[in-house]
Amino acid sequence: MGKFSSCTRTISTGAPQGCVLSPLLFSLYTNDCASKDPSVKLLKFADDTTVIGLIQDGDESAYRQEVKELTVWCSHNNLELNTLRTVEMTVDFRRNPPALPPLTIMDSTVKTVETFRFLGNTISQDLKWDIHIDAIVKKAQQRLFFLRQLRKFNLPQELLKQFYTAIIESILCTSITVWFNSATKSDLRRLHRTVRTAERIIGSTLPTLQELYLSRVSKKAGKITLDPSHPAHSLFELLPSGRRYKALSTRTARHRNSFFPQAIHLMNTSQ
Repeated sequence: MGKFSSCTRTISTGAPQGCVLSPLLFSLYTNDCASKDPSVKLLKFADDTTVIGLIQDGDESAYRQEVKELTVWCSHNNLELNTLRTVEMTVDFRRNPPALPPLTIMDSTVKTVETFRFLGNTISQDLKWDIHIDAIVKKAQQRLFFLRQLRKFNLPQELLKQFYTAIIESILCTSITVWFNSATKSDLRRLHRTVRTAERIIGSTLPTLQELYLSRVSKKAGKITLDPSHPAHSLFELLPSGRRYKALSTRTARHRNSFFPQAIHLMNTSQ
C-alpha cells in the first residue's frame, strides 16, 4: 500500500472460479488484449471473447489481422483458443452480398452460422428477434408451472408477486432495451400472453412489458448521459436550448427502432 509494494510471485495456476478476486485478476490479466484498429472491437466477458469487425468496401484486412493478433496473444499468454466452439456470423443487408472467404484460426476453418448466442441473447444475422423471443417465452412458460404450484400451496399474493418478478419477469426482460421495440406484433402478443397468464395465477395486475421497457430505456439513457467515459455518451448531444437532445439521423426502420434513437426520443418527450 502507498509507497510499499510486495515482491513478485509467479503462479502456475489460473484464478479459482467463484473467488471474489477472480474477476479483477482476470481483467488485469487480459487488460493488454485489445484491438489496435478502430474498425474492430474486442468484447471480453469471462472466458468468452467476441471480435466485431466493420467491413467497408470489401476490405477485411483489419478484421482478419485483429483475429490473428488475438490468436498470437493467446499463444504468448498460455491461453488456448477452442476453435471447435468458435463461430463467425456475417451481417450484411445488401440484396446480393458477396461470398466471403472462410476465416481460419490455427489451420482450422471457423464455422459460419446464421445465429449466435451472446451473453444469453440469440442474435440472428438478419437482426430479427423471433428466435430469441421463442427461447425466452419457452423458458418463462416453464417457470409458470412453479408459480402455479406455489399458488396451490396458498402462498400469499405478495410472495407470488415476488416470485414472478425474480424468476419470470427477469427472463422476459433480459436485454429488453435491445429487442423489444424491434419485435414483431406476433412476438409481442406471445410475450403479453405470458404476463396475462401470470396475472390470472396470482390474481393481481402486473407491470406490462411496455412499461418495463420504457422504464429500463429511461434508466439506461440517464446513466449514459451522466457518464462522460461511456462510449455512447457523445450520441446524447444537447440542443442550444439545453433542454432537449438532438435526434439521431436514421434512414431505416431497423435503426430507428434501436436503443439510442428510442432513448433520445423518450428523454425528449418525457421533459
